[in-house]
Amino acid sequence: MGFTIGGMREIRTGTRRRGRSYRSAECTAVAEYTSLWGWDVVRGARAVAGACSCGRSSCPAPGAHPLQSTPEVPAGATPAQATRAWAGKPGGTVMFALGRAFDAIEVAESTARRALARMERMGLPLGPVTAGPDGRAHFFVAPGSAARLPGLLYRMGWDDPASLDLRGLGAGHYLTAPPSDRGGRGPVRWLRPPDLHAARPPQARLLLGTLAYVAHRSRAQGPSPVTRSARTDRRRSPGTRRRPLPFPW
Repeated sequence: MGFTIGGMREIRTGTRRRGRSYRSAECTAVAEYTSLWGWDVVRGARAVAGACSCGRSSCPAPGAHPLQSTPEVPAGATPAQATRAWAGKPGGTVMFALGRAFDAIEVAESTARRALARMERMGLPLGPVTAGPDGRAHFFVAPGSAARLPGLLYRMGWDDPASLDLRGLGAGHYLTAPPSDRGGRGPVRWLRPPDLHAARPPQARLLLGTLAYVAHRSRAQGPSPVTRSARTDRRRSPGTRRRPLPFPW
């Protein structure tokens, strides 16, 4: 592919040492994503003073959507090709096109941190995980997982992904990539950076049991006692949700 993980680390260290610009860091990231990991990258809009760089005054997602007028940098582009393509049209954010190399499961960042700790102790296969300034985190999973998410949860004993604050994102969705800014609120960062297995993200079913359990515990502990009591009553009423399967942790 033209360079190694160690080589990318040297580039990043050199970038920090020489004090290169934020734009240079994004060029380096694009080269890594496309050439090393085989991920498609698209240029996204930026939010400047609350307005979106796409130019629409009524933009529904300022600084958090792809720019339609610019071509993507495809998976497999060499580092030189990726850097030229990105540096040639500055001013955009780095975004991943989901549904190709991977889908994503979105959860609250606090839930993601607790779930990651459990998964690592259990030795579960893990892919990259990002966290954004909006308090949301995204687990990279195998492509096609988003469409299967409701069925997988149902078979595990959970009826409704929304009640767990879980969301599957697949084809047609885009995810802001580190180190880009999202919506003018701050940069996206890695909770778990890519490793040697990043090009083969895990199947969602391997992570979903732990994510659902931790999300359920997090939501149950968060609200006031009155709210928790009302939620318990609804769960016990017929037809609201099934009893979740027991988990060994």
